[in-house]
Amino acid sequence: MRNVPLTRRDFQRLAELRAREAGALLRSRNPVGSYYLSGYAVECALKACIAKQTRRHEFPPKAKYAHEVYTHKLESLLKLAGLEKQLDSDMATNLALARNWGVVKGWDEESRYRSTGLNGKDLLAAIVGPDGVLLWIKQRW
Repeated sequence: MRNVPLTRRDFQRLAELRAREAGALLRSRNPVGSYYLSGYAVECALKACIAKQTRRHEFPPKAKYAHEVYTHKLESLLKLAGLEKQLDSDMATNLALARNWGVVKGWDEESRYRSTGLNGKDLLAAIVGPDGVLLWIKQRW
């Protein structure tokens, strides 16, 4: 299998797929798995926003930037996507979005090693529910 770079559309599809998978895991009473995949849905959505900023055939970005983009840290990806100020502004007028981001930003990829103490129901609701973070990101990808 050849290593093919992921595109903006690939990340959009992955974000939607991970959100659906998180919902299926929650319905099957697996809140830990749901938590883990919910976070990855947001990560992929933010990476779709970052991919939107690049141009085809553009000279590769500086190595430091490329290294930063390959992170799982949602707050770092938000900043790299250029959405940090917009989210701050929107949260100032939308308290539900602010609460949801407060839940989402606590996610990290290390959750895959935990088997208890993760609330997949709350995280999934924070990304796909009313004023959900994933829905907010989709408006910008």
